[in-house]
Amino acid sequence: MKPQILLVDDNPREAELARLAFREHGYDGDAIRTVPGLAEALQAVAASLPKLVLLDLKLAEASGLELLACLKSDARTRVVPVVVMTASREASDIAESYRLGANGYVVKPVDFERFTDVAGRLCDFWLGLNELPQAN
Repeated sequence: MKPQILLVDDNPREAELARLAFREHGYDGDAIRTVPGLAEALQAVAASLPKLVLLDLKLAEASGLELLACLKSDARTRVVPVVVMTASREASDIAESYRLGANGYVVKPVDFERFTDVAGRLCDFWLGLNELPQAN
C-alpha cells in the first residue's frame, strides 16, 4: 500500500505525536510515512504521489518553504496537495506558503486532543472528499 499521507517533520517527538493522532482516525502503518527533510521528501513524493503532504516549515537541513517550492515547480508533483502544518503564526510564513502554492496552512495545536481533532478534519477533507487527477 502506498502512503496516503507524507509527514515532513524533523522533530521525532512531534512526528510521533502526529502519527498517534492520525492513528486515532484509522491512518497507521503504511498509510502514513514520516520523513525528516527535503531530500527524503522529494524522493518519497516522486515515488508514491501521496494523497496529502503535511509539511513543517522548520526543518534542520532546509526550509520547508524550499521543499514546497520544489514540489510545486515540478509538473509531476505539483498536483499533490501540500498543507503546511507548523508552529509558526507569522504572517510572512503564511503569505509565502500560499505564494509558493500551499493548498492550506494549519498551525499545529499544542494540545494533543485538539491535534487529534485537526488530524481527523484533515483526513476527512483531503483523503475523503478531495479528488485528485489520475496519475499518468
